[in-house]
Amino acid sequence: MATKIPSAVAFAAVLVLARGACAHPPAPLVPAALVEDVKSATADVEFMDYIGTGQVIKLEPRDILVLSYLRSCEYETITGGTVVVGAERSDVQNGKVSRAKVPCDGGKIELTAQEASKSAATAFRLQSASHQPTLYARMPVIQIPKLKASEDRVLVIARHDRAAERIEIKIDETLAAGGFYDLAERNQSLTRGATYDASVGEHKVTFKIDGAAKAGKTPVVSRLLRFQ
Repeated sequence: MATKIPSAVAFAAVLVLARGACAHPPAPLVPAALVEDVKSATADVEFMDYIGTGQVIKLEPRDILVLSYLRSCEYETITGGTVVVGAERSDVQNGKVSRAKVPCDGGKIELTAQEASKSAATAFRLQSASHQPTLYARMPVIQIPKLKASEDRVLVIARHDRAAERIEIKIDETLAAGGFYDLAERNQSLTRGATYDASVGEHKVTFKIDGAAKAGKTPVVSRLLRFQ
């Protein structure tokens, strides 16, 4: 039987990112890393912001910044100092950094010529439409693209070989403007080794859950699903 989840607005725990148009500089043309956590009044970045190569982030001595690199799958916890974002890892001056490799579908991001003229974080895609992303956790974080007023506002996740395994999530107006939906916040798990279709509006992507995928809230970069 299909699982239906009421409007995302009804759940405060659901991860929704709605930024003001002028709150931060434009998102990087080519995102290099994702902010997975930040405890700082000076960093000028927020949770789930994309950041680009060459971007400089200044931290106070006790500030903490956690970054995941999309291409290298490098997971960094940085305390204090000046952070210069690289293509695959950060250069940290006058601060401390601990690093670990996490499983992710890295190295498969590029821009089309048309997308390269845009400055939105959603302007990047996987290398080709034939690429099938693999997630390394059972509870994806799904990046919702900006939806047109005419598009259907229901996110559907359906397993290929088992029609009964289907999740439907009604997208509210705030999330329809673009943001993230975290299945871990609603304890919604997918099956290890299974292949799924995710769709919302006119957007669709086929993805696989790795056979050794972990449960729970693993680093976002291990479970981030983006529409092409």
